[in-house]
Amino acid sequence: MVMGETQQTPRDSLSLELRRGALVLAVLVELRHEEYGYSLKKLLSDKGLEIDEGTLYPLLRRLESQGLLKSAWRVEDGRPRRYYQASVQGEKLAKELAAEWRALAAVIGKLVG
Repeated sequence: MVMGETQQTPRDSLSLELRRGALVLAVLVELRHEEYGYSLKKLLSDKGLEIDEGTLYPLLRRLESQGLLKSAWRVEDGRPRRYYQASVQGEKLAKELAAEWRALAAVIGKLVG
């Protein structure tokens, strides 16, 4: 182990795994309306879901390559920004995943009391 490096616990890795799936759903839901990367990060943060840029931008690229997002470059306020929005396929998937999330949350809620 490198000096200063912390070892990941089983809880850390399981928490990260749980969070990854939630992030996909959160991003697809928030991108029903067009946003650029930083504005999306801020929207999620304002709602209590922190995501760092090193996680967000690769996720956006992956979802776009899967056809779930569409994007376009625009210059606004003198700055070029890439705006993202859920594609028709992405919106459909967001609805399906949201229904699954609600059903799973209801069951888990009963289990954990």
